[in-house]
Amino acid sequence: MDFARTTGRHDYDWAIARTFDQNKGVFPAGVRSSDAIEGHFISRAIDGAAWWAIAWLDAYDYTGEARYLDEAVTIANYVQQYWDPSSCGGGVWWDQERTYKNAVTNGQYLWLTTALHQRIPGDTAWLQRARTSAAWYKASGVINSSGPVNDGLDSACANNDSIVWSYNQGLAIGGFTELWKVTGHSSLLTLARTLADAAISSPALTRDGVLTESCDIGSASCDDNQKQFKGIFMRHFADLAKVTGSSTYQAYIQKQADTLWARDRTSLNLLGQRWAGTSTNQTDWRTHASALGALTAASG
Repeated sequence: MDFARTTGRHDYDWAIARTFDQNKGVFPAGVRSSDAIEGHFISRAIDGAAWWAIAWLDAYDYTGEARYLDEAVTIANYVQQYWDPSSCGGGVWWDQERTYKNAVTNGQYLWLTTALHQRIPGDTAWLQRARTSAAWYKASGVINSSGPVNDGLDSACANNDSIVWSYNQGLAIGGFTELWKVTGHSSLLTLARTLADAAISSPALTRDGVLTESCDIGSASCDDNQKQFKGIFMRHFADLAKVTGSSTYQAYIQKQADTLWARDRTSLNLLGQRWAGTSTNQTDWRTHASALGALTAASG
């Protein structure tokens, strides 16, 4: 959908409805996921369900078909059940077992609640949830003192000092930027810019000007989820670049696209995990999709 909006080409529009129809049902563990799918794209992984909600909001924007918005609301209502003020003062649990409060699920929740408010006429409930989510996220401690976002909170509700992943940084940037669009509160945009500046300057996320995961370094390798993180970051970072008009952010986006095209592309135009082109590189549909996020962001 991002590709179609950016290029004006509609070669793959058929995939939207097909993906929806093929995956909306109930599936036992091992068919669509290692987890069972309960229907409506819902499983024990709260963040997994939230990704689908975000996708269907995008589909609604692109096609105008109400069924996609309805599906996003259904999923978001499920995610909402796991907002729990009795633990850490709030935040959404990562899983049905309520074992972990982390950055990804709460970054998704902030973006999702804000986006639903923008698309549902007369809404007040999702906006209030977005405001509450933003306040909780800022106070939670998941953003460390240097600006990068750590993976989540420990059992004492403190920053667990776990790995800084690009998609957590991107979701936070995107969530605060989106809520700023709704409220106009300058502190939200200021925080989004602080998070973006940290991404550019921190060696935990950028090396020699290139977005780099911890699993992109040395002999490390990224798992199938991690292969897609940088593309998520680029989508949200590009949104901030667009609303601010920052030449620094635009140059950073262009740097990623130029570098991966020059160094991270096979003879068959397959794009790999390590955008700087270092070895040992990984290439599959996940790494390709993630890198396409950077190319699309630069093109847009």
